[in-house]
Amino acid sequence: MKNERMRPTDEELYRRLRGGDKSALAEVYERHEAALYRYALCMSGSRSIAQETVQEVFCRLIAGAGRFDEQRGSLEAWLYGVARNLARRMDRRAGAELVTEGASADDVLGDLLDDERTVSLHRALDELPPRYREVVLLCDLEERSYEAAARLLQCPVGTVRSRLHRARALLLEKLHRERPPRASVKALNPARVLI
Repeated sequence: MKNERMRPTDEELYRRLRGGDKSALAEVYERHEAALYRYALCMSGSRSIAQETVQEVFCRLIAGAGRFDEQRGSLEAWLYGVARNLARRMDRRAGAELVTEGASADDVLGDLLDDERTVSLHRALDELPPRYREVVLLCDLEERSYEAAARLLQCPVGTVRSRLHRARALLLEKLHRERPPRASVKALNPARVLI
């Protein structure tokens, strides 16, 4: 707990960064890179776009493009805002990769069904309007609180709650429409899957 109190805030690190302290940039990067990457990956569906987005976020932080203003919110919210805007601008369809794990040799049929569900979920997420997709990413996938998501999105907590409620309903609707009929799953011959 004592170390947590001595740990500089993001805003203090930003001030040090603006003063030329390169170690401050390293610390901000270490704190936020992984979460920003996951966020951009889920927003875009593409590893290359996610990597490019994170790189550009930190390049803008270094260059001071669209300078962060402490009076308008936290540095973390600024980083997410830049990532959100960049991911929206990039062509989501160009070179998008499927973000799934490979099937294991132990349960090929089960893995195929899990992969199908994962593909359906990513497709359904992809079809959500960005304002709904980002609350699902932050609250459900990143497991952030409503309050934390509201800070990052710079909107009221009630807005996060209502968007999340609507997003979940839309996702369920889309997933129910995409679900393959049970007869086709039963008709699937496991021996053919192995060939």
